[in-house]
Amino acid sequence: MSPKIATARRVDRSELIDFLRPRHRGMLATARTDGRPQLSPVTCGVDPDSRIVIATYPSRARIGNVRRDDRVSLCALSEDWSAAYVQIDGRAQVLDLPDALEPLVEYYRCIAGEHTDWDAYRAAMIRQGKCLIRIEIDRWGPIATGGFPPELSGETTGGDAPYALNPRRWTR
Repeated sequence: MSPKIATARRVDRSELIDFLRPRHRGMLATARTDGRPQLSPVTCGVDPDSRIVIATYPSRARIGNVRRDDRVSLCALSEDWSAAYVQIDGRAQVLDLPDALEPLVEYYRCIAGEHTDWDAYRAAMIRQGKCLIRIEIDRWGPIATGGFPPELSGETTGGDAPYALNPRRWTR
């Protein structure tokens, strides 16, 4: 059996947005007061203006962090753990109610489509006190998958390449 080979494909903004639209799982990184990262698993979408959007509650640590330092990173993940992912860096903005209400409707639409009762949805967002994080994408890495680095695949140097090329890192 051949080892799975890692991939890293650079894409333009349009390809990035196309990759992100169907993916709704992510890990959001914000900065704590001491500068260390705060990681939060989130459900995310892409709004009509190609910004990443995340619905949350104002009391969450990520909201305080974004209000203090708007620099964020997000690792957008595929449903399958071993499938493609991408890291995005950007600037985040927090929208509070009542300004967040219609953007929360767009958030729902980009993740789940049309709601059966938008008035009930809006009322629920108000009752729950929801807010929205909106991320303007500044830069992004390649769309990547995990696996062996191509140079260690064994395809060019023989089947024992992962062990032979770097004996300090690999053991049998």
